Amino acid sequence: MKLTALLVCVFGVTTGEFVVAGILPAVAGDLGVSIPAAGLLVTAYALGMIVGGPLLTAITAGRPRKPLVLALLAVAVTGNLLSTIAPGYGVLFAARIVTALVTSTFFANAIVIATASAPPDKKASTVAKLAFGMNLAMILGAPLGTWIGEAFGWRTTFAAITACCATGLVLVARFVPDAQPGVRTRALGEFAVFRSRELLLAIAITAVANIGVLMVFTYLAPLLTGPASFPAAAVAPMLLVYGVGATIGNLVGGRLADRALLPSQLGALALLVVLLVVLRLSPSTTLTGVLVFALGAVGFSVVPGMQARVLTTAATAPTLAIAVNASAYQVAAAFAGWLGGRVIAGHGLTAIYVVAAGTTVLGALLTAVALRSHASTRLTNSRKPSGAENIGM
Repeated sequence: MKLTALLVCVFGVTTGEFVVAGILPAVAGDLGVSIPAAGLLVTAYALGMIVGGPLLTAITAGRPRKPLVLALLAVAVTGNLLSTIAPGYGVLFAARIVTALVTSTFFANAIVIATASAPPDKKASTVAKLAFGMNLAMILGAPLGTWIGEAFGWRTTFAAITACCATGLVLVARFVPDAQPGVRTRALGEFAVFRSRELLLAIAITAVANIGVLMVFTYLAPLLTGPASFPAAAVAPMLLVYGVGATIGNLVGGRLADRALLPSQLGALALLVVLLVVLRLSPSTTLTGVLVFALGAVGFSVVPGMQARVLTTAATAPTLAIAVNASAYQVAAAFAGWLGGRVIAGHGLTAIYVVAAGTTVLGALLTAVALRSHASTRLTNSRKPSGAENIGM
């Protein structure tokens, strides 16, 4: 039940992040703002995670895990409740930031709690089960939230998310045992791990390589109902298609990363560039549907490898590194929301695909730099008499 309780929380919190893409037109219409302005709600959430994740994780290092997680979940419930009753765009914008401030720290501590009692050879699979909560949010949460928004209004969507997070809080209070806190450290001491060039490069790849796919996802609803000529009722099913692709890609990408992390990541990013270009040229709704599935699969196939690369280069402070890497992902989401809005305003919706392909190329180039650096390190280590440790990536 411990893992189930945490999974419910992950599902609720992640649904609250992803569902905005599906209800974007409804929010814009109801609050009287433009689609690009509504897209900034994604940016607001991302900025909250960017700021809150590293700072809260460093400051709370060594605190008792269960009380901390309960407090973080209480803030998430409050933020989603404020989103439900927000009288205007400004309050909704602020509520999204409040919710996001605690998200990265919650995920980092949830991973620590979930893996605390797992044997060494089961820790990765335990983390994968938590990640499944995120996949469920895409496959079930985002489409269901979109459908609820279409049928009963977008505020009802946030009300349902509030109820889910509150349920998760009760389950954690009831079924998650108190976990031993980590070693108390000073916040500035935790940040010393970022002296590693390899870690900084790994985080930079997360921040840059995900911009393109996140830009398309943020504006997927108007892209589908506009240039692709899908009816509004098809948005929720297409989000489901994207989510199924993301789940499959996440599982396959994890296995590929186990075998050859950086080469598989580079190959996936190259394929992602091709998919984005083909989406721009897609002549039919049927082909677009297939490409949306492929976009979710390939876009999320790189995520496990990015996480693994960060963990292997941050052995002295892995929890903080996870939180910062999550913030880097949100840097990509924030920039994607802003850049997508500027692209739409200046060049129209379909130009998003071209710009997304360009940013993905930059991510692939950074990955190539990391691959070359890692190959050089392995060669250097192989020449040492006793042989340095090799992470095989």
